[in-house]
Amino acid sequence: MPDRLSTDSASPFHDKALLERGVGIRFNGTEKTNVEEYCVSEGWVRVSLGRTVDRRGKPLTQKLTGVVEAYLR
Repeated sequence: MPDRLSTDSASPFHDKALLERGVGIRFNGTEKTNVEEYCVSEGWVRVSLGRTVDRRGKPLTQKLTGVVEAYLR
């Protein structure tokens, strides 16, 4: 698993093949399904805030810090 991965196709950390295969994120021991980006070494995830989008149409996110575990589904 990569140290950092993003679902945004404009990001340099985007990996389409890996995302199509399926990546699961466990954050502080709970499964998260709304993760937009994560970094295992720095210990943070960016989660989307519901259906809220910015003026460019991208989802608004919040950065949470804690223990991040990434795995293949």
